[in-house]
Amino acid sequence: MRLKISLFCGLLIVSAISQASVVPSRNTIDRFLNTLGADRKADTRKTIDWGIVPGPFYTPELGVGIGVAAVGLYRPDEHQRDTPLSSLSFTGFASSTGAFGAGYENYTFLNDDRWRFYLSGDISRRPLHYWGEGFRAGRDQRGKQSYDSTKLSSAPRVLYQLANHTYAGLGWSFSYEGASSLQHKASGSFYHQNASRHIFSSGASALFSYDSRDFVENPSRGQVLNFSWTWYTPAFASDNRFNAFDAQYDTYHAINDTSLVAWEVYSRFTSGHVPWTMQSLLGDSHHLRGYYEGRYRDRNIVTSQLEWRKKLSWRHGMVVWMGAGNMSDRPGSILNGHWLPSVGAGYRFEFKKDMNIRLDYGLGQHSSGFYFQVGEAF
Repeated sequence: MRLKISLFCGLLIVSAISQASVVPSRNTIDRFLNTLGADRKADTRKTIDWGIVPGPFYTPELGVGIGVAAVGLYRPDEHQRDTPLSSLSFTGFASSTGAFGAGYENYTFLNDDRWRFYLSGDISRRPLHYWGEGFRAGRDQRGKQSYDSTKLSSAPRVLYQLANHTYAGLGWSFSYEGASSLQHKASGSFYHQNASRHIFSSGASALFSYDSRDFVENPSRGQVLNFSWTWYTPAFASDNRFNAFDAQYDTYHAINDTSLVAWEVYSRFTSGHVPWTMQSLLGDSHHLRGYYEGRYRDRNIVTSQLEWRKKLSWRHGMVVWMGAGNMSDRPGSILNGHWLPSVGAGYRFEFKKDMNIRLDYGLGQHSSGFYFQVGEAF
């Protein structure tokens, strides 16, 4: 969820003033953050070692608000020291515009990493805009409509190890999104496409993963290749019958002890009666930063991005990236048409071991955006 908002404003202020001689030292600030569990360590003797970061935020869309992020690191079996650390995160926000939401994400590694359980989801109510389907609709401001989005989603997944770093499994995906308080606009996209304003989608997934990353939330080495195919059907209580195929490849190469280069290719293809709520989005907080999420949507997308990550002194870090993406209503023409560029830079603040809060600013084509989240983009 784009608005996995932590109190970045507070963290940025704290980290900035820590450089001055007239304010508390880094040790003093560390001691204060340690009281919130943000001690840059993982105490696996605890059932879950929590870190909590609260604070204010402001965005043009949501106004002034308050947010919180809570991240826990743990091992289901304390004797399994060679398995990756499991993680559980909760985020939430509320703002002056009436927007509010909460999200969760869990990665659990069991039985010497023979089994993996992943879970993610969110619930929110936010003021948004809808442009319609396709590149031309996204570029055309005349059909844009304002509405209030109510969204609920969840995606559990279970994978079993077939060979070293290789997994296969099953999952489920369900989501509900409804549009209310719709702006009355005779030429608007909702009216033009006669789109249903309330959609429930539910489907079963088949999964394959090759994953040699050392830590899922913030890898420093390794690579991952993920495939998932999800079948949405009325037999599973879905309003529409359609399919979605996702493919993702990420690789991480360390340049030295403080720098690494990360590269990703991601694509999503759909077929059948795909509702507007489940179309592929070209531009979000993970794959093509710098575009309003949902402005560019179509049946099929492909994106790629290259990112340089640098650890600085104390808890500080930074990233820069460049990328591009394309969209199409037919898979065969996905590489043709209009490529949308993305460049940007971001600040990182480490509040738990290998867990960062990120503040990214992305620039797209006639577009830009800020992103506030826990964990890396990919």
